[in-house]
Amino acid sequence: MDNEKIKEILMELEESEIDFTVTQTGKESKRVNGFYKPDTHEIFLHNKNFNSDYQLVYTAVHEYTHHLVTCEKQKYDPNYGSMCKVHTQEFWAKFGDLLKRAEDKGYYKIAWESNDELKALTEDIKANYLTKNGQLMQEFGKKLARAMELCKEADVRYEDYIDRVLCLPRSSEKEIRKVGAVDVNPSIGFDNMKVVASVKKKDDRADVEQQFVEGGKSPATVRELMKQKAAKPSGNDPKMKLEREKNRLEKTIAQLTQRLEVVEETLAKL
Repeated sequence: MDNEKIKEILMELEESEIDFTVTQTGKESKRVNGFYKPDTHEIFLHNKNFNSDYQLVYTAVHEYTHHLVTCEKQKYDPNYGSMCKVHTQEFWAKFGDLLKRAEDKGYYKIAWESNDELKALTEDIKANYLTKNGQLMQEFGKKLARAMELCKEADVRYEDYIDRVLCLPRSSEKEIRKVGAVDVNPSIGFDNMKVVASVKKKDDRADVEQQFVEGGKSPATVRELMKQKAAKPSGNDPKMKLEREKNRLEKTIAQLTQRLEVVEETLAKL
């Protein structure tokens, strides 16, 4: 697969407002599979690291995600670039979305089911570890809730009981108890159950849980979708936040300009 074909595939996944280049270095690297230069919008791929086109496409999509996120961020922050944290939750959500598009179009395939041993191991992990651990932690949460009630009846400080009897971090105790307090599908695993349990409304919890059950979306993608949904009614949209900041700055400048005029007039009279 040549550079132009890789670029064509990436552009088919999502158009870029700013042009970019793709270069296969012809090298092998033990440190990275590829990298992106935000100042020049260049994608470099160490193609000697890959044994298949699928592996090459995976890394190309990863670096292209950096490009798309950079282009979007620079609309509001011209200084956004190499000095910024790049592997954010927003990045991983965008990457997961693009990777799914690449799969749907046949450009990428994870192909884990083609290996019989890996397929069997995956089924074992899901059934006997993710699901069973989820069920166990769900029961654990209910036990903690009952322990809280008994501590109250016995005039025992529950916080001290958690700290020095069970030796549980308080943040962990709270998350576990939340999971035990709501009806969550344990097959999605304890970490994802915590995400679902953090949602207050029952219908919203069901929607988030379904995102995990259906598969195809990473936990980062689901969390980012939750964040975006919550941002709309609360006015936390990045553009709106910048517009509000702009208004505040304009008012501040106007006030300072007025004060400067007063100071200058006073100085002229001295």
